[in-house]
Amino acid sequence: MSLSLRRSESYINGEWVKGRAEKLFQVFNPKNGSIIGEVYDLDAEDTKAAVDAAYEAFGPWSKKTAKERSALLYKWYSLILENIPELGEMLTEENGKPLAEGKGEIMYAASFLDWYSAEARRVYGETIEFPVTNRRSIIRKEPIGVAGIILPWNVPIAMLTRKVGPALAAGCTVVVKSPEDTPYIPTALVELANRAGIPRGVLNIVSCSRSNAAGIGQLFSSDPKVSTVSFTGSCEVGKLLMSQCAVEVKRISLELGGLAPLIVFDSADLSKVVSGTLFAKFRNCGQACISAQNFFIQEGIYDKAVEELTKLTKSLKMGDPMDSTTSIGPLINSRGLEKVERLVNDAKSKGATVICGGSRATDVGELYFQPTLLTGITEDMDILHQEVFGPVINVIKFKTEEEAIRRANDSERGLASYFYSSDISQCYRVMEALQAGLIGCNDTTVSSAETPFGGYKQSGIGREGGKYGMDEFLQIKMCAIGIDI
Repeated sequence: MSLSLRRSESYINGEWVKGRAEKLFQVFNPKNGSIIGEVYDLDAEDTKAAVDAAYEAFGPWSKKTAKERSALLYKWYSLILENIPELGEMLTEENGKPLAEGKGEIMYAASFLDWYSAEARRVYGETIEFPVTNRRSIIRKEPIGVAGIILPWNVPIAMLTRKVGPALAAGCTVVVKSPEDTPYIPTALVELANRAGIPRGVLNIVSCSRSNAAGIGQLFSSDPKVSTVSFTGSCEVGKLLMSQCAVEVKRISLELGGLAPLIVFDSADLSKVVSGTLFAKFRNCGQACISAQNFFIQEGIYDKAVEELTKLTKSLKMGDPMDSTTSIGPLINSRGLEKVERLVNDAKSKGATVICGGSRATDVGELYFQPTLLTGITEDMDILHQEVFGPVINVIKFKTEEEAIRRANDSERGLASYFYSSDISQCYRVMEALQAGLIGCNDTTVSSAETPFGGYKQSGIGREGGKYGMDEFLQIKMCAIGIDI
């Protein structure tokens, strides 16, 4: 593999730096536990230098024309497309997702820069008529300032562009904290941004070990030079950041965990259910916030649906993510594996039936878990209520549409919900009744650069993607002008 984009340093104010202590932490390949390399471990004090640089760069960057910012974003987009082979291999090596998925994420990530390079030129103001004749108004949207961005490990490159793209397009500057498990790939993207000509201080990235992550999050939340925080990750950490930002009354956008239901009604086309499940459940070994988990299947189609889903689950090949025939790679680390195993064992101990899978696949690798399908799921099982983040399907039988909707909505989370039906009236009723920010009706592809992404309830605040993604980095100013009549 070419290593032209692999950097162990962090990027602050246009320079690659090692941090004051020059400490290192190891990055592992989840496929076999081998050490990929060592990355410099920066802390909150190191990150403060990045915040200061972004703060100083904000004035000049925000004053650039939208056309100038647009051109730089498009150049960055073009460089990503030119480097898909290396980026895809780098992502697969440190994340463990199959190579085809890795390359797909690179394309997906690039699409946000393509979109926001155009959206940079579509930030519109307006005028509103006052109820008096001698006053006029001007409504402006202006960049909010420095954005502190915290990335997840499961889709690190796409989350970088989905957050940084609109921030830079709006005229903001950013400091990115890379994920501890997958620091190389977002740093590689920042190297391409540097090559594209993004000015120094506008885009900064810091890498750190898990021990320094909380301190950097606290810095983003408390430093008055940071105007907004954007975080993708667990509900628990999101709530902590939100409480910290509340002290400064600081804006925050959160894309948090999900517990996505997938409802199969009697009229469903099972071929579409199976193809949709392959994407919604088993992509990245089930390690996605919008991954379908609880499959509610209507009694009239239940037996046939379970048969087809079992065939799919058994057909999935575990193996080397670099092998083009592999469909299931490893889990990211031992904590992720232990969580999946604990939830499956709890369900088994309480009476769940293992139709296939159900245990570690140690013959393949230390972090592999067999694609699993469970039936007989009951309310007392933890796996019904906790996000499994692994290759496990829970199957629950239901009778009526009302029951399916009630059970699908019976969660503190509401990121994504999916359902399959050939009844158009039912499609409208269910779409309107489901309490989630993303709905997949006869389809499980619910995210694109052009559309908004975000959740209801405890699955987050704000939206990313589409024209709505710009709003997280803009603030509204109203100017009243008195005139002589």
